[in-house]
This record gives sequence, C-alpha cells and structure tokens, in this order.
Amino acid sequence: MNFRISLLILVYITTLSANANPWKKEFPRLLKSITTPICYDSKVVNISDYGARVDAQAKINQRAINKAIKDCNAAGGGKVIIPAGVWNTGALTLLSHVNLVVEKGAVLQFVFNPSLYPQVLTHWEGLECYNISPLIYARDAEDIAITGKGVIDGGGTNETWWAWTGVTRFGWKEGMYNQKASRKQLQEWSEEQIDVERRRFDISNPMRPQTVNFMFCKRVLIEGVTFLRSPFWVLHPVMCDDVTVRGVTIINKGPNGDGCDPESCNRVLIENCLFRTGDDCIAIKSGRNADGRRWGMPCQNVIVRNCKMEDGHGGIVVGSEISGGFRNLFLENCQMDSPNLDRVVRIKTNTCRGGIVENIYVRNVEVGECREAVLKINLNYEPREQAQRGFIPTVRNVNLENVNCHKSKYGAYIVGLEESEQIQNVLVKNCVWTGVLTGENRMEGKFRNVKFKNVKIRVAE
Repeated sequence: MNFRISLLILVYITTLSANANPWKKEFPRLLKSITTPICYDSKVVNISDYGARVDAQAKINQRAINKAIKDCNAAGGGKVIIPAGVWNTGALTLLSHVNLVVEKGAVLQFVFNPSLYPQVLTHWEGLECYNISPLIYARDAEDIAITGKGVIDGGGTNETWWAWTGVTRFGWKEGMYNQKASRKQLQEWSEEQIDVERRRFDISNPMRPQTVNFMFCKRVLIEGVTFLRSPFWVLHPVMCDDVTVRGVTIINKGPNGDGCDPESCNRVLIENCLFRTGDDCIAIKSGRNADGRRWGMPCQNVIVRNCKMEDGHGGIVVGSEISGGFRNLFLENCQMDSPNLDRVVRIKTNTCRGGIVENIYVRNVEVGECREAVLKINLNYEPREQAQRGFIPTVRNVNLENVNCHKSKYGAYIVGLEESEQIQNVLVKNCVWTGVLTGENRMEGKFRNVKFKNVKIRVAE
C-alpha cells in the first residue's frame, strides 16, 4: 500500500471518529455492560439474633454484625438485616455475596473510638498505605451490596473526626491531635517509593477514615441508603469493576467530604442520587503522583445520570489525583443548584500528576447557580505542591451540550500550561449561560481547538 492511500485511509478514519456520536454507540454499549451483584438469599439474618442491641456498646454490636456477615458468607451468601433503631458500632468488613440491608428507620451509627477501627490496607488521597479501617470496608470481595432506606451516620463533627484536620474552623484546638504530620509523611513516602508494608498508620497517628472503602472488588451495589457526617470521603471504591451507586443521598458538610470517588475503577454507574457535600460531589481519580504512575491503572467508563448536586466544590470532577489517567465519562440529565456549588464540570491536575484525561461527554444539565464557572479545566492545580514535577498532563476531547446555567462568575474558565498546548479539542455547544457576573469566559495559558458553538453568554444585570 503506497503512502498516499495510507494517508487517505488515516484521514477517513480520523474524520469518521470525529463525526461519530458516542452517545449513540458507546453509551448504550457501556450501560449494558455494567453488571450488578449476585447477592444470594441462602441465609437471611437479623443482627438482633447475634446479640446486637440498640442499647449495647459499640464493640458488642460491631462483633455481632461482623459475625452475621461471616456466617452469611460461609453459607454461600445472604442478607444481613439492620432493623429499625439506632445501632452503635465500630468498623465493619463486608464479605463476598453479602448484602448489608439498612432498613427504613434504622441508623447504623459509627462511634468515634479509633480503637474500634483496626489497621487495613487502603488508599488515602490516592496514595497506598495502611490506616485505621474505613467504617465499612471490603477487600478482594465480589457480589457485595449495601442497600435499604435507612441511614449510615459516620459521626463526623467538630468534636470528633473532623478536628483531626488541625484546622480551627473544624474544631481543632491547641494540644489536640491532628493528622497533618501523618499526611505529610505519607506524601514523602510515596515520593521516595517506600514499600507499602512500611507505610503504616495506627491509632497513635491515624488519618481520618472513609465511610465506605471497597478495595479490588467486583460487582458492587450501593442503593437507597442515606449517608450522613462522614469522617472523610464518603464512597471510595478503589480498583473495582462494575460499581453501581443508585438512589443514594449523601449529606456531608465535613472537610474533604467528597461524595463518591471511584478510583481506578472500570464500569461505574451513578444514578438518581442527591449530593450535598463539603467538597466535590463526584470526583473521579486514578492515584496520585508516583503511586498513580506505578499502578498505571486509569479510571474508565463512568456513567452519571439523573442526579442532583447541591453544595460542593464541583458537581462532576476529574482529579486531582489522576496520575493513572481517565477515559470515557457520560453525564446526562442532572440538576445542579446552590450558592455553595463552585463549579459544574471540573477537571483539575498539574505537572506532579501527569496522565491523560480524555473523552468527557456532558449533556442536558440544568444549573440554577454556581459560584465560579460552568466548566473549569485547570492544569495548574495546587501550584505549590511539594512533589517531583515534569509529568505533563493532557486533557482532550471534552464535550458539553445543552448545559444551561442562570448564575455564575464566568462561563468557562480554562487554565492551560504556558509551555505547551495540553488542553485539546474542547467543544461547548447549544448552551445558555445567563447571569454571568463577568459576562465572559476566562482563558489562560496555551490550548488548542477550544470551540464555543451557539453558546449565549448574558451578563448579570
């Protein structure tokens, strides 16, 4: 085959790809491919039958619930029922083929007592380590679920977990424990590539735990439950396949209170959920800096639809711990509205992270107001981060259509690098942005092929 024919074929394939509508082919194919757990009913148990009581100490209920989970797992699968009432507990470990059912009227109340949270392998802000256990933890499990109409309360307040930040507005006072030294130590260990077996934090130097952290799991379902007052991130699946989060309410005003953070996961569906958070509502991740590059595992194939985002730093966010890269987001039919919502679509990374973020498709989103921008792409996030630099990130193929907003400071806010065009192929079309305080988009640094088609920006009156 001569060069001219090869070039023509290449041009044809490129043109075909550019003209293809991923919503018509890739989206339905992806939606169909996401599988839900097979949670068997071989055994259905009530935690009361294992000695749990509404008036019992947390360690008694913790022992009873974990025993019920083990028995269901041993029987080949089943349901562990949390009935109506307030049940104090410590950390729980979910095992394969078990559905933890928090019934209507039930409150699974996690107490602030670090001794009830044993040390486990986890990821903390995209870095691998051993830390005190998340409130509900699973590792190498399959077909697991948390369902029901009840409440899971993480017990986060300025008098408990949140004060560990070392920040006075979250309750910290001179002489109290804070996690700043441990967080700094973990970041240094990652940069030095210290073996994870030596990266250990226990009750003498812990960092705030996640509410739900599933590690290396397959076929996960979280449905119907309300999550309140998380110590840290709320839902954090890591390196999991086939994750469904459906009909969940997340209310968490605490520090770093992200709602749902799939990290290096494949095939994720988040639908019909409500987010009111102290940080990002949904934040897609794939590891931070040296650790993320060492794993080299992108997050990919995420669908978000029919959700409502209220308070938060961002409605749908990619990053910042995104060193392994990300591909293929489909977000549609969502509502976002709050004076405490900073951005609608946010991509944040820097030259410590590196990685490629690509194929972001967003359509049919109605926004009452957001504080800063409808779309923000920032390649200079945390410019003073103490880590090795020189890992150039790329963001490409970002598409927004019919994303309408009634109040914001900017329309789009794009921050590229000064040295090269690492933001590429951004298309925003058929949008109406009214009440824009500056009356414009804000564009910094270098970028290529950023287009706005039929986008109406109206200055705030």
